[in-house]
Amino acid sequence: MNLTPQTSQPHNHRILIIDDNPSIHEDFRKILGPADAKLAEELDATEASLFGDQAGASSAQKFRIDSAFQGQEGLDKVRAACAEGAPYAVAFVDVRMPPGWDGIETISRIWKEFPDLQIVICTAYSDYSWDEIAKSVGNTDKMLVLKKPFDNVEVLQMAHALSKKWQLTQMGRKQMEELDALVNQRTAELRAANARLTGEVAERAAAEEALHRSEERFSKAFHSSPVPMAIQRPEGKDCLDANISFLELVGASREAVLAGSTTFWADESTPALVRQELAARHAVRNLAAIIRTTSDEKREVLVAAENLELGNAPYHLLILQDITDRVRLENELRQAQKMEAVGRLAAGVAHDFNNILTVILGNTSTQLRNPRLDKKLSSSLNQVQRAAERATALTRQLLAYSRKQIIQRRPLALNEVVEQTVAMLRRLIGEHIALDMQLAPDLPPIFADPSNVEQVIMNLALNARDAMPDGGKLTLATTRVEIDKASRARNPESQLGSYICLAVKDTGHGMDPATVARIFEPFFTTKDPGQGTGMGLATVYGVLKQHGGWIEVDTAPGRGTTIRTFFPLSKEGFVAASAKSESSPTEFTPSNAITILVVEDEEMLREFVSEALATLGYRVLSAANGPDALNVWGEHRDKIDLLLTDVVMPESISGRQLAHTMIQDKPDLKVIFTSGYSSELFGSEFEREKEHLFLAKPYLPDRLAQTVAMHLQSQGTPAFAHANG
Repeated sequence: MNLTPQTSQPHNHRILIIDDNPSIHEDFRKILGPADAKLAEELDATEASLFGDQAGASSAQKFRIDSAFQGQEGLDKVRAACAEGAPYAVAFVDVRMPPGWDGIETISRIWKEFPDLQIVICTAYSDYSWDEIAKSVGNTDKMLVLKKPFDNVEVLQMAHALSKKWQLTQMGRKQMEELDALVNQRTAELRAANARLTGEVAERAAAEEALHRSEERFSKAFHSSPVPMAIQRPEGKDCLDANISFLELVGASREAVLAGSTTFWADESTPALVRQELAARHAVRNLAAIIRTTSDEKREVLVAAENLELGNAPYHLLILQDITDRVRLENELRQAQKMEAVGRLAAGVAHDFNNILTVILGNTSTQLRNPRLDKKLSSSLNQVQRAAERATALTRQLLAYSRKQIIQRRPLALNEVVEQTVAMLRRLIGEHIALDMQLAPDLPPIFADPSNVEQVIMNLALNARDAMPDGGKLTLATTRVEIDKASRARNPESQLGSYICLAVKDTGHGMDPATVARIFEPFFTTKDPGQGTGMGLATVYGVLKQHGGWIEVDTAPGRGTTIRTFFPLSKEGFVAASAKSESSPTEFTPSNAITILVVEDEEMLREFVSEALATLGYRVLSAANGPDALNVWGEHRDKIDLLLTDVVMPESISGRQLAHTMIQDKPDLKVIFTSGYSSELFGSEFEREKEHLFLAKPYLPDRLAQTVAMHLQSQGTPAFAHANG
């Protein structure tokens, strides 16, 4: 038995600065963490002269400095540091810190909870006398006063001295505890020897009483611990004891565990490895393993094990930490991050592709208007146009997945949308599938885009149909749900509050966990080649995310699939759809007296738009980016009547910034923004710019001409419009 006191204590150079002046914090950081080599050498020499140590490596960066700007914040940081097991050794506290606690009150409150913290009071003048300070806080042997402005060496001396003092205090306390333990141990031995001299009966009685007390203390700690623990025999067949937490984890009775009739390891190599390590006198720490409960549920655990002696008999102390929920949350976080990264990639591809499609569709449409066009060429161009339109639909799906599509949300009765969509579904899913609707009555409206909701229903229903090739039952159900903290703990993507749930359930073949992990990825499909794009569920995922909702999947091989989608409620209630007349603009004849500045970084698109507008009769100026556009503006400011600009452009000047600059110079300038993204993605300020139009890519020449003509002849500040092509 080793009776030598263990007095080593790790160095603690954590320092907390509590001062309402940020510059004071910077001064302390410069003093206590010098980067200059010469200053570092001087500080090493100072430390050597103070403490008798030999000057060695530079002391730079030894101190870890944290900052607090008020007393309450300082106390919170001291608490947090102690909770982390890395307490502060020294705190420099300013006397005056308005508003809130002053330095004296801060010190008093800190010392009530953490009396070992060494304090330096910093003051620029005499706020309190020493007697007043001592009377207020006491413990003046742990406190120094530092006058402002302070000397760098003095601050360094205080930091080193007080951190050393804190360390020595901890070492002294540790040593005293160890010495007390040694004294108690020796005292117990002497008492035991004295008891043996009084006779065998008295010795045995004292020993039995001591053993009883020891066992009682250990038993209380063992059984009341929230950590699952068991004491196993070395052969691992049965247990001497197991606490309540262990029994709850494995879901077995105490009798079954003690008798060894319950096998809770999912892999028998795990207990064999534990026994092997303990036989070699090696402690087991953080061994990942899986246990199987009596209800056949698998739980992921971290295993720790130690050799233990009870009554001179060897045992193994087994400790399990259930990490199932933590691993699940980590996996969900990684999946969410992966989906977000894929979404950004999809959005970028779709945005750039929209530029290309605008050029393809625009030039194809222009050529198809030629009455003298060769029939073979016309047929080829029609095929190009159809292919481009299919590509347009695909980019919309990509933008839906990445939550960058254009949506027009309004209060919406979900049951009505379901009933309208089901009328189309009955023709699509086939007679071999029974369709059932379970719609809860009197549901409040959701806030959503009707076409997007229809798209969600259609995609989920068709996906369910494909999972039931031999027939089955498809159920669509709506209900109102309240998401509480317990529900959110099971699904981190969910949000607290009231939502409308649309559930689509099938009786198909179901999915395994590996498939479920990928079903929302773009272009992932389990169907045969040519049977699907893999964008259906990805689109549903993007639509729900863009609407502020989420998706939950409940499935297993052989028992079908239920996909639940959650939509937020409308805060406005039902709003009757306004019957706006689609009156066409009055007759407008383009003229070269009207000058349009086209700003587009995509060269082919810029050339197409410029040529299309010039063909209509406008005078066109063009620029590839913001700086070029400002140069053109400087030369032709008075002649430019309309700015047609992409929103997202290189060279650090966006379309919005460009328009803002030009409107400041010419308030009556008309502006049309264009982008492959939704205007909603560019911020609330963009939506408030009611005097401008937004032209979504891709668009045809007719839509371009109509939008330009409509905006040029508009008076005052017309309603902000989405000109979709």
